[in-house]
Amino acid sequence: QVQLVESGGGLVQAGGSLRLSCAASGRAFSSYVMGWFRQAPGKEREFVAAISRSGGSTRYGDSVTGRFAISRDNAKNTVYLQMLSLKPEDAAVYYCAAGYNVDRPFAPLSQENEYHYWGQGTQVTVSS
Repeated sequence: QVQLVESGGGLVQAGGSLRLSCAASGRAFSSYVMGWFRQAPGKEREFVAAISRSGGSTRYGDSVTGRFAISRDNAKNTVYLQMLSLKPEDAAVYYCAAGYNVDRPFAPLSQENEYHYWGQGTQVTVSS
């Protein structure tokens, strides 16, 4: 069982930056691929970024590539999402997730159904 708690959301002006954090409980943090997803009102949940268990491989959604960066600190059981050059369309609830795929153990995962544990989310609001 893994429990995830996100923090760092808030209100920011367009062009600004935020860093989200996700703290995980349990001893098996480094066994999980970690991901960030987001959901805006009236829209489906969208893949944002993922990082492999070691942190050596990352993957990003098309809309955030070049602006967001995911990282993890396995010693602190924490994953981060650094968000730069924020746009109004980045506003959403951001969710942290932990997962694995036995067929692709070293890959950063982008599909929701590959994630088994989810946080409660943190709101990001971007004013224009």
